[in-house]
Amino acid sequence: LLTMKATVIATFFGVFLTCTYTAKEVTKKTKKAKLYVPQIDCDVKAGKIINPEFIAKCPPGCQDVKYRVYGTDIYASFSSVCSAAIHSGIIDNTGGKILVQKVAGHSGYRGSFSNGVRSLSLPRWRESFLVSEGKPRKGVTYPSTLEYSSSKSTAVKSGNRDTGRKEYQTSPVPTPATPMATTTPTPTTTTTDPSTTVPQPNTTPAATRTTAAPAKTKPGLQRVRDMAFRGISTSASFRNILRHNTGAQRQEPAATFQRAASSPAHLAMEIDSWKPGLSLFDTGFSSKEELNPKPLESISQGNQNCKVDLSFLMDGSWSIGKRRFQLQKRFLGNVAQALGIGSAGPLMGIVQYGDDPSTEFNLKTYANSKDLRNAIEKIQQKGGLSNVGKALSFVNKNFFLDANGNRGGAPNVVVVIVDGWPTDRVEEASRLARESGINIFFVTVEAAAQSEKQNVIEPNFVDKVLMCRTSGFYSINVPSWFSLHKVVQPLVKRVCDTDRLACSKTCLNAADIGFVIDGSSSVGTGNFRTVLQFVANISKEFEISDTDTRIGAVQYTYEQRLEFSFDKYSTKQDVLNAIKRISYWSGGTSTGAAISYASEQLFSKSKPNKRKIMILITDGRSYDDVSLPAMAAHQNGVIAYSVGVAWAAPDELEAIASDPAKEHSFFVDEFDDLYRYVNQLIQNICTEFNSQPRN
Repeated sequence: LLTMKATVIATFFGVFLTCTYTAKEVTKKTKKAKLYVPQIDCDVKAGKIINPEFIAKCPPGCQDVKYRVYGTDIYASFSSVCSAAIHSGIIDNTGGKILVQKVAGHSGYRGSFSNGVRSLSLPRWRESFLVSEGKPRKGVTYPSTLEYSSSKSTAVKSGNRDTGRKEYQTSPVPTPATPMATTTPTPTTTTTDPSTTVPQPNTTPAATRTTAAPAKTKPGLQRVRDMAFRGISTSASFRNILRHNTGAQRQEPAATFQRAASSPAHLAMEIDSWKPGLSLFDTGFSSKEELNPKPLESISQGNQNCKVDLSFLMDGSWSIGKRRFQLQKRFLGNVAQALGIGSAGPLMGIVQYGDDPSTEFNLKTYANSKDLRNAIEKIQQKGGLSNVGKALSFVNKNFFLDANGNRGGAPNVVVVIVDGWPTDRVEEASRLARESGINIFFVTVEAAAQSEKQNVIEPNFVDKVLMCRTSGFYSINVPSWFSLHKVVQPLVKRVCDTDRLACSKTCLNAADIGFVIDGSSSVGTGNFRTVLQFVANISKEFEISDTDTRIGAVQYTYEQRLEFSFDKYSTKQDVLNAIKRISYWSGGTSTGAAISYASEQLFSKSKPNKRKIMILITDGRSYDDVSLPAMAAHQNGVIAYSVGVAWAAPDELEAIASDPAKEHSFFVDEFDDLYRYVNQLIQNICTEFNSQPRN
């Protein structure tokens, strides 16, 4: 009996210990896991990260980055995330955790100077983001690994610190319950080089498969993108409509106007997954990517004297006819051959438009002219109306993206081929595209037939949409489709003339800046070095190269000396070194003669389409007249800024400065206070640039 009691007690005690241990293990497992916050680099742009909302940690020292900040309160996705957080006061230069929320694009980004970071103004950008203190919001699950839009982006370490491996997020972002398509870019763990200022193109084509049914997830899937399908009416009566109320198509010998057999009845529409609450039918556009492009035979470096990112909008409307459509394809193939397509030269994609636009292939699909020409030959006519306005809006929002091969440092160019006239309004779409930095060329073939003119919505649409209405540089009119081959070379010459592509220019890369430096005896050696530091601090904020901003310098006393001309140095470091080497001259103060000398030796040799900016620094009254030389410089297109120190005369500073003088002249009591006006001067230059009319 005692033995039985002992057995029961032992059994009970064992069960009790087992239950206690199990309860502890369950408690451990159900305990809320600690949030691991991924770290991002100072140069990471918000647009590079796909996650719609995330918490990240910024490292210290993020004020001097290669990607600047655009906007205040709400920032363009082109901005550096960490610098935006410093600018808004969420963190300081020691770094810290931030919460980033993606929002839709914005118009009228305001620039300001705050917390040591200068943000720039921007008329419009496709995507925006908000940044706030890095505290989790209730009910939101934050990723421990960030997903990037390009395989070349820096991979962020996952929560497994022991392995030391870099991983990409493999779980998809929550998406609407729609048919899915998968995109599987080539995986890589290459870290972005922080010294590189221009993103390099990804010349390896990423195979993209679009299907009408859910696709199986392939091993190694890194991204899942939302795709939705929008039905296009297939009724015979609808397909045969050529233009609104025209009632008839153009007559053409030996040409039929039936729809191509392979023309799809449903077109895929790609939606950015992060945009909150976006309806699949909000945009009204469709896009189609090349289905399983064949591996490229070779990757060419291309014509390096023509580094542009090109999108051709080809007319696929029914009115163009089968024969003209073939002539258009032959023209595009000849253009591709003449351009010299390659990774270090021009890249070219094609969007076909009719009722709705669709992407035939993007910038990174083909990296040599031969493969591109073969692909052009296989394009099938889609039919429909000639909705050019829709096509321009589609390209503005969807084509020039990093994921599609946009290189950032290359000008964005759109060439629109129009048969006769568009069937929708194009003026507003063109304006928005230009404000986004896109250069638009129009190739118009033939005019509207007499019976069609009464239905033209915008009779003089070319005059309304072009960037430079009087120059004719951005438009080519061809009297007949059979003459189209004659404009191949003229068009190639124009799109490759990067000096005249106005929309690729910003306030930071579109100027010839000449510094006119007072080297008189009253300045002194120590103060002269302070002036040179002021000159260097301004110069380093600009994008310096042969095709971007160029810097020149003149020092003067009674005489003048050309320290270096605009074409002397083509890198930022060379310019800064040259400024450092300028030796103090000492002598009198003949400011008027110095302005005349700078006009002759610097600005007379400025490049066309460059903004000529003179920044003159002086510490005293001139021995000669400054008003007449300054007036002559203004009349020759020189924008003059005057910076006076100590004994500089206010009336002379105003006479030297361009109008309005209060925005172009500055004064400080001491040389050591010059630094205070570095950001203000640059901001005034940019404000003036952004306010200039684009037409």
